[in-house]
Amino acid sequence: MATFAGLFTNTVFGFILAYTYMALWHERPHLGGYEMADALAYVWIGQGLITVCGLMGGGFEDELIERIRSGDIAVDLYRPADLQAWWYAANLGRAAYQLLARGLVPMAVGALAFDFTLPERALTWPAFLGAVALGASVSFALWYLVALSAFWLMDGTGVAQVAWLSGLFFSGMLLPLTVFPGALGAVAQLLPWAALLQIPADVYLEKYRGWELLRAYGFQAAWAAVLLAAGRLVQAAATRKVVVQGG
Repeated sequence: MATFAGLFTNTVFGFILAYTYMALWHERPHLGGYEMADALAYVWIGQGLITVCGLMGGGFEDELIERIRSGDIAVDLYRPADLQAWWYAANLGRAAYQLLARGLVPMAVGALAFDFTLPERALTWPAFLGAVALGASVSFALWYLVALSAFWLMDGTGVAQVAWLSGLFFSGMLLPLTVFPGALGAVAQLLPWAALLQIPADVYLEKYRGWELLRAYGFQAAWAAVLLAAGRLVQAAATRKVVVQGG
């Protein structure tokens, strides 16, 4: 039921955003380097990736925060399995399910209802899926750090809300980052949230080809590596904290 409710919600908001974008691009053609059809495709890609790339939440952080708050995390840390790797694998499975269950349908509905851009090359589809997979990895790394903050704050709600607002704005969920003016746009495109939606959408729209595509992948992979490494360091500090308190 949650999946069907999510599908309905994503589709409804897709129509609202699509008509909003149509009005905006009618007044400002070629805004952000996008044609009207590109902008409409961007809307429906965003609706398809909301849960896949965790644009408004990773889908696992609430459970992890609760385990930390209740103390159940101590059992997880003593298990013969790496905590980060376990949650990462679970999140990839969740993202794959969300792509099939809540990602494809909104995009299909948008394609039927609006004249939006479709890739010209068949290889764009696997390239797009690769960018989505990297985006999901960056998303996990971000939300994993958010969840681990509960080791020190005992309640990660505030940090999660800040992360939610940051992701909503800097992922390009509201407007493509290429629309942002001046230095704000330049900085926004360098932040990790750009890897969640802006880059996958531009890969779909064939803005990247050849070496440019590799650089886009490199940007996503670099942020994933940096954030996963940061998560491992924070996890190590949290483990020491639990051991000391347990002792």
